[in-house]
Amino acid sequence: MKPLLITRARLVDPSQDYDGPASLLIEDGRIAAVEKSASKMAAPEGAETLNARENLVIPGLVDMRVHLGEPGSEYRETIASASAAAASGGVTSFVMMPDTSPVIDEVSLVDYVRRAARDNAKVHVYPCAAVTRGFEGRELTEFGLLKEAGAVMLSEGKHSIRSALTLRRALTYARDFGLLIAKETQDRDLASNGVMNEGLTASHLGLAGIPREAEIIALERDLRIAQLARGRYLAAKISTSDAADAIARYKQAGADVSAGVSINHLSLNENDIGRYRTFFRLSPPLRAEEDRQAMIAALRDGIIDVIVSSHDPQDVDTKRHPFAEAADGAIGLETLLAAALRLHHNGEVPMMRLIDALSTKPARLLGLEAGSLKAGQPADLALVDCDAPWIYGEEAIRSLSKNTPFEGARFSGRVLQTLVGGRTIFTHSA
Repeated sequence: MKPLLITRARLVDPSQDYDGPASLLIEDGRIAAVEKSASKMAAPEGAETLNARENLVIPGLVDMRVHLGEPGSEYRETIASASAAAASGGVTSFVMMPDTSPVIDEVSLVDYVRRAARDNAKVHVYPCAAVTRGFEGRELTEFGLLKEAGAVMLSEGKHSIRSALTLRRALTYARDFGLLIAKETQDRDLASNGVMNEGLTASHLGLAGIPREAEIIALERDLRIAQLARGRYLAAKISTSDAADAIARYKQAGADVSAGVSINHLSLNENDIGRYRTFFRLSPPLRAEEDRQAMIAALRDGIIDVIVSSHDPQDVDTKRHPFAEAADGAIGLETLLAAALRLHHNGEVPMMRLIDALSTKPARLLGLEAGSLKAGQPADLALVDCDAPWIYGEEAIRSLSKNTPFEGARFSGRVLQTLVGGRTIFTHSA
C-alpha cells in the first residue's frame, strides 16, 4: 500500500485525550505519525492524500455485542453481511455472541468463526465463547483453550445463569485467564411472560409487563458474586436508574465491574412502541423516559462504560406477529454512531465521552489493539461528517434482516469513509 496522509481533520481520540485539528500519516496499515495542529504534515514521496475537510476522524468503533445467524441461521445474518453493515456505520471491530446453532462452546467453533471472518469479513470479527456448555448453566466450558483459540470474552448470550454457585465458579475460573464475563441482567422468573416495561403504558396496551425489579434483583446478585469471586464482570445491557446506582456503588467499593447500555435504551422509550410496533420489542424492554434520562446521565458520568448496538437480526417470520408473540431484538450496526451523535447534538453527552464509550473503552476492556489512533496503532478509523442530515430508509439497510426501530429516522451525522488497516472498506456515495 502507498502511504496515506489525512489532512485537515478534526481528530477526536480519547486515548490521547485530544479533540482538535490534526494530520495523520498511515504507513503499512498503521498510524505512522500524528501532527496535532492545523499545519499540514509533509507527505512522504509517493503518498496519497485525503483531505478530511475538517470532518471528524475517530478510532473505528468497537461493538461488544453483536448477534448473528451464522452458523445455523444464515438467512438472518452472515458474517459477511454483518461486516458490510458494520463498515457503513464506522464499526471496525465487533464481538460476535455465541448464541448461534450450534452454540460457540468449543475450540473448533471459535476457530470456525475466525476462519470465516478472515475469508469473508471486511472488519475485525472477534468470537465470544459460551460460559457453560450448550447454555445449560451447569458444566463450564474450557476457558483457557477457548482463549487460546481466539475468544476475547465469555457470555451466555441472551441467556442468564440461574445458579449462583455456577456463576461464582465461572468468575473465579475466568479471572485466572483474565477473561471478561458479559452477562444479561434479567431474572427469567420475574420477567416470565412479560413483553414490555411494566407500567401504565403496558396496561393501556393490554400487554404483560416486565418489572424493573427483574433487572435490579438479577444485577445485585451478580455484583455481589463478582465482588466475592474478584472476577471481571460486565453487565451487558442495563436499562434502569436503579441498575446504574448499583453499578456506581460497586465500582466505588473497588469491584472489577463495568456496564454497557444499548443505543436503543439511550434513544427510545416505551412510548415508541406506539400501536404494537414489534420492531420496538427488545430485551431488556424499552423503559420509561425517566430511565432513559438516567442512562444518559450514567453514560455521561462514566458509570456506564460502553455503548453497544445489541445488533440482533430477526426476519419477517419472527417479527410479523402480534406484539406478544414476536421475537425480541433489533439490528443496529449501521445506526449505532448516528443515533449516538444525537446525544452530542442535544448537548447531553460530550463528544469525547461518546467516542470513548463506542471505541476506546470497549477495546481496553477486551484487551484489543483498537480504539486508538496513537502512532504505532492500527489504522482502523472512520471519517465522519458530524452534521450531515440523512434519513435511514429500508432501501439503505445492508443487513440481511430489516428489523430496525430507526426506519425512517432523521439523523445528523454520517460516516463518509471507513478504513481498516489503512485500507478503505467503505465510502459513502452521495
